[in-house]
Amino acid sequence: MSKVDVLLGLQWGDEGKGKAVDFLAPKYDIVARFQGGPNAGHTLEFDGKKHVLHQIPSGIFHPDILNIIGNGVVIDPIVFAREIRDLEPFGVDATKTLVLSNKAQLILPTHKLLDKALELSKGEDKIGSTLRGIGPTYQDKIGRHGLRIGDIIEKDFDQKYQKLKKQHLSLLSALELDDDFKTQEDQFFESIDLMRKFRIISTEYLINESLKADKNILAEGAQGTLLDIDFGSYPFVTSSNTTTAGACTGLGIAPNQINEVFGIFKAYCTRVGSGPFPTELFNKEGEDLRKMGNEFGATTGRPRRCGWLDIPALNYACMLNGVTQLFMMKADVLSDVTPVKICESYDYDGGITKEFPYSYNDAYSPIFEEVPSWKLEGIPEYHKLPQNLLTFVDRIEGSVGVPITLISLGPDRKETVLKKS
Repeated sequence: MSKVDVLLGLQWGDEGKGKAVDFLAPKYDIVARFQGGPNAGHTLEFDGKKHVLHQIPSGIFHPDILNIIGNGVVIDPIVFAREIRDLEPFGVDATKTLVLSNKAQLILPTHKLLDKALELSKGEDKIGSTLRGIGPTYQDKIGRHGLRIGDIIEKDFDQKYQKLKKQHLSLLSALELDDDFKTQEDQFFESIDLMRKFRIISTEYLINESLKADKNILAEGAQGTLLDIDFGSYPFVTSSNTTTAGACTGLGIAPNQINEVFGIFKAYCTRVGSGPFPTELFNKEGEDLRKMGNEFGATTGRPRRCGWLDIPALNYACMLNGVTQLFMMKADVLSDVTPVKICESYDYDGGITKEFPYSYNDAYSPIFEEVPSWKLEGIPEYHKLPQNLLTFVDRIEGSVGVPITLISLGPDRKETVLKKS
């Protein structure tokens, strides 16, 4: 019986998961997305073209791979329909290679309005929501009155929709937001008709039967560990469990079915939206990192905040996820950057701590150490990488205790170096 490998982000999202999944996909029979929604943006680049996926698993460009949107995902039918149309020019017939969980939650137009109203009501304390309706949809899920994909093939779907819409309009009235959403609602129902063309099933059975049939499965996460609803920098987090445990609940697999856990991180750190960021750079160094790394959100286009690599945060994420292999992305961005810095610990009230803080505040400050920079030329084999980059890798492995087995030196599939075992 095969097992499930999990691939997820170890920072605040935007680590490069889309490229990693696309690169690894040929080794798998199934790629399954287990949480999040259209607030994610997974960027893939190959054959000179750039593709951004928001809800559809990153194995979709491989015709022999089955892609699954799991029960832990919240899905916006309008965004889904747009993504399906964007795939068509590339010869992708997603109706043949994409399956939808009947238990995944639907994002309604009124969910997005609620998201906007709630964010506006916070004033200066806003969390930096993408306003995609993610939080309100998960709230309805936990409140046990959300709509699921399986509802769209039931006879009473329209009644269920109207009932939930009525509840939302009552809340919106109390929040004093009366935006017109008629156009969005028309698009919603047109998109629902498209969704009905796909296989809508209990994907937990499909996944477990595939495991028994020795199929190889890759579980794809969205966002990052430090945005996890339980373990992230609360309340500046997403509304789902972005950790390995989320793969179990988001796909319907037992914990003992997890095999490898691939943890992705950048050679530096970035964050979109509000919330604590211990190693953030507020000077020209941060601006330079943003420009060199093209650090702008794939979903929102917002500029990402940039900072140096945070080892306490990386250790924390590896611990929570049981990471077995590390993938380091964007090592090329730090080429010729002098000096490169790394945070190994924090100063906390005059003492030293390596524990990621419950609540990062003025009592903490990162302790930076400089490391030698490197210069990259081309895409060499692992053992031919610049010595200073290999020393950087060794230092991270020594601090975290997990091997770095993949290094990304650019956005294209081909710009990837593997460490042979």
